[in-house]
Amino acid sequence: MLVAALACNGDPAPRAAVPPPAPPGERGRIVFLGTSLTAGLGLDPSQAYPELLQRSIDSAGLPFVTVNAGVSGETSAGARHRIDWLLSQPASVLVIETGANDGLRGLDPDSLEANIQAIIDRARRQSPPPRILLVGMEAPPNLGLQYVRRFRGVYPELAKRNDLPLVPFLLDGVAGVDSLNQADMTHPTAAGQRRIAQTIWKALEPMLRGKA
Repeated sequence: MLVAALACNGDPAPRAAVPPPAPPGERGRIVFLGTSLTAGLGLDPSQAYPELLQRSIDSAGLPFVTVNAGVSGETSAGARHRIDWLLSQPASVLVIETGANDGLRGLDPDSLEANIQAIIDRARRQSPPPRILLVGMEAPPNLGLQYVRRFRGVYPELAKRNDLPLVPFLLDGVAGVDSLNQADMTHPTAAGQRRIAQTIWKALEPMLRGKA
């Protein structure tokens, strides 16, 4: 469950094929579409989890470069509006982290679902399409149990419908932990970002190696 502090503050397309190897001297782009949680608000950009994942990728000798496309305060509608521009250069992998601000604002989970589906559909029109990793989020508990359940259900439903790998909760092991969050108890510290990177890497690494 998301920390209480957050409350204060057509036919499905088949899964995309494994990204082809990058030509010699080139690396595939991993685009992280996200909110302030991805942008690393309050931290040096080098401490945000996409940059931390770049280190893991380089250490593993994998031919990919991470692109941090996190925008603070953005809702899923904003992410939907940006996806054309973000994919103006082809991506090998698209990591979708959106919805935290929808939940904070109590926006309709049906709209969240429609926006993420539109992002997935747009990504799959790229040729060749990128692999897609969907990252889940939780809604603040003060919005009521029914809302929280509907919100939580959006991500596994989208993953099932589109045959996507899913990280159930971006802030797993981080939400509600004082030492892993900044003073606002909303945005992770550098240590919290390291924990997020570990969570994402477990799902991302097999995709980059063509094992998922």
